[in-house]
Amino acid sequence: MFSIVKWERRYFLGIVVLLGLVCPPLVICRDVEVMTNHWLVELDHPGGERVARDVAHRTGFTFVRSVLGSPSEFHFTHKGVPHARTKRSIHHSRLLKAHPMVKSAVQLAGFLRQKRGYKNIENILAEASRINPKPSKLAEIEKQHSRIPTDPEFHKEWYIRNTGQSGGVAGLDLNVQDAWDAGYTGKEVTTAIMDDGIDYLHPDLRNNYNAEASYDFSSNDPYPYPRYTDTWFNSHGTRCAGEVSAARDNGVCGVGVAYGSKVAGLRMLDQPFMTDLIEANAMGHMPNAIDIYSASWGPTDDGKTVDGPRNLTMRAIVNGVNNGRKGKGNIYVWASGDGGPNDDCNCDGYAASMWTVSINSATNDGQTAGYDESCSSTLASTFSNGKSTSRDAGVATTDLYGNCTSSHSGTSAAAPEAAGVFALALEANQNLTWRDIQHLTVLTSKRNSLYDSNGVHEWKYNGARLQFNHLFGYGVLDATSMVDLARTWKGLPERFHCTAGTITEDREFDVNNPIRIIIDTSACEGSENEVNFLEHVQSFLTLRSSYRGTITVYLTSPMNTTSMILSQRPNDDDDKNGFTRWPFMTTHTWAEMPRGRWTLNIVLEPILGLKSNGETGLFKEWTLVLHGTKLAPYAGQPVNRDTQKTLYMVKRQHETVSSEKGILL
Repeated sequence: MFSIVKWERRYFLGIVVLLGLVCPPLVICRDVEVMTNHWLVELDHPGGERVARDVAHRTGFTFVRSVLGSPSEFHFTHKGVPHARTKRSIHHSRLLKAHPMVKSAVQLAGFLRQKRGYKNIENILAEASRINPKPSKLAEIEKQHSRIPTDPEFHKEWYIRNTGQSGGVAGLDLNVQDAWDAGYTGKEVTTAIMDDGIDYLHPDLRNNYNAEASYDFSSNDPYPYPRYTDTWFNSHGTRCAGEVSAARDNGVCGVGVAYGSKVAGLRMLDQPFMTDLIEANAMGHMPNAIDIYSASWGPTDDGKTVDGPRNLTMRAIVNGVNNGRKGKGNIYVWASGDGGPNDDCNCDGYAASMWTVSINSATNDGQTAGYDESCSSTLASTFSNGKSTSRDAGVATTDLYGNCTSSHSGTSAAAPEAAGVFALALEANQNLTWRDIQHLTVLTSKRNSLYDSNGVHEWKYNGARLQFNHLFGYGVLDATSMVDLARTWKGLPERFHCTAGTITEDREFDVNNPIRIIIDTSACEGSENEVNFLEHVQSFLTLRSSYRGTITVYLTSPMNTTSMILSQRPNDDDDKNGFTRWPFMTTHTWAEMPRGRWTLNIVLEPILGLKSNGETGLFKEWTLVLHGTKLAPYAGQPVNRDTQKTLYMVKRQHETVSSEKGILL
């Protein structure tokens, strides 16, 4: 594990240098800057929290907490400064910097973060069912079978047990039942819902609520209860929590995917503007007590935003995967986005991160929902809502104030389902690392009945004979298959990263003249960073155009797998910022061998219905970074009946290609 930590830290430092961390990392800055009343203060003194509290008191600030457990970095606020303003409070920053024990003080900018899948439905109170609703005839029938939960709303949870209800396809679900029957319910696993709070008094959640691991980062207290609004806007986190950990057979609502697991609430979304400190503190909160962090939010899904984690948040995530869970790494589950076909989740630096598991959604009949984004960084899918007009076609789960709902939707609903499946796998094998979870996801997800109703994105095999789709990743999660393989899963070989090459040159392109750029690489052969079997592949790109949304970028691997790492975004009319060292990521080349020619094709495609103004573009830089292992990851792994064919095909492909390229398995 030390070697993994060493290389991840070294890679993170490389990112810091590569991105410059000016205005801030992984972010295209907005023209109008919003400043908050939050400060990041670094002390030039070993006194820790005691000294920090004294500094805050003497300068008129309020001490909040340390940052990521640091003995020298702290979060301060000032009650005399507005929560949001367009000008920096230079006077207050100078006041802090003038203190002899303060090394630096930075007032933090505010930015928008959006809940995913929330619909502001009229008369939402009328839509919610009270606890202990009258069971339907189907629910009464199901009570006769001991394997089936007796919860009154369980018959609506088609994502757990799809019998064709609400117009769905029978059998198209998370395949959880057999994992439950084997005794796996998520025991001793805690999932943190990073959201607008949790109704921890809810009778379906209170016995599974982990109070010790919970915190309110909006109010700075240990009680992350949702703030009341007339519209129930702050029901989002409670709904997500129920999908993971709602109790079984207690006569209330339905049941969670991992109903034996614990759920923690990290309230951090309920405020006008987010800050880097709030995000970082939430994602780095108690990493040894929390196993999984589930996020159903992100940058605005408007089809023109390019945004991602700032410096402190990146530090929190990297620390989590390196050191969380006592070195095995925290699992960060991310909703891929609800921007629809006019957006691309590779422009979301959270969902597109190799340290998160990006989850898209499918409907109850196997199609994509109208709000689903697609991108090459999506690893797998779960479920959101159905195509049916039935009010029960949404995701059934817990709701505020002891209520139930069957109208939860969006990729907001998809991410917690994945967190529940991962909780089952972690119970089956507590030694699983964050990388193990991603490998298990790739190997056990299923194509099932998933398809693109528009006929655009077909299922394909990559060079390692793994089947993937640009919309669904490697398919829908299969809980039973994942748990079965997790039980006997062995550790993975050490992970390395290899900078395969950089092309820096100014090249113009337009609608009639696309450009093609090539990097030939040995994948660091013979060095300590040698990569022979891929996990994630990143392309750091700097380019711009007169209409950013017309840019489409394709990456083709040496094993002839083509990933569309950026799709057309009709609403993105940016003509100034473009992309600056933006890390476009693909998982489509998973388990492939990377030596040889990588090809980047950059195309300007006219937008249907939009008058062309002779758009032009300028390419400036491409850096290709390969992440993976030197040794074959599946050579000594066990197989089961469900994954036998997949692993056999991958191993045979590795043997064939390795003999051609002289790679030692």
